[in-house]
Amino acid sequence: MKTEPEMYSIDDLKKDKKGSWDGVRNYQARNFMMEMKKGDLVLFYHSNTKIIGVAGIAKVIKESYPDHTAYDKKDEHFDPKSKKEKPTWYMVDVGFVKKFKEVVTLEEIKKNKKLKDMRIVQKGSRLSVTPVSEKEFEVIVEMSL
Repeated sequence: MKTEPEMYSIDDLKKDKKGSWDGVRNYQARNFMMEMKKGDLVLFYHSNTKIIGVAGIAKVIKESYPDHTAYDKKDEHFDPKSKKEKPTWYMVDVGFVKKFKEVVTLEEIKKNKKLKDMRIVQKGSRLSVTPVSEKEFEVIVEMSL
């Protein structure tokens, strides 16, 4: 799950202990998020910042449910086409698990041959939510040690 740390960082999640992953407005990212199950571990990725990469681990604590920000006209994620009776957008809740001592940078991820097929390194992969294989997850965690 990718976020801009100025908006919501691993430190924010650590402080809050849990948070809602709302505001996803891409159908493919939404679909990936809707596949998440309670207990799934999540790589918490910082983008659009000085040091881009995986900053820690979160865990899905509540499976997908309608994203209420789509109905709030004052919210930046408001979508007039999304209706409460037939929601377009969904969100999940995540809990803090661990902050890495150092960010596993995108550059390091791209250099690791074991991660050559990881979606985040593929050209055009700009989604805020993408699946990660168990093997890829293990490699990233190993790199953080």
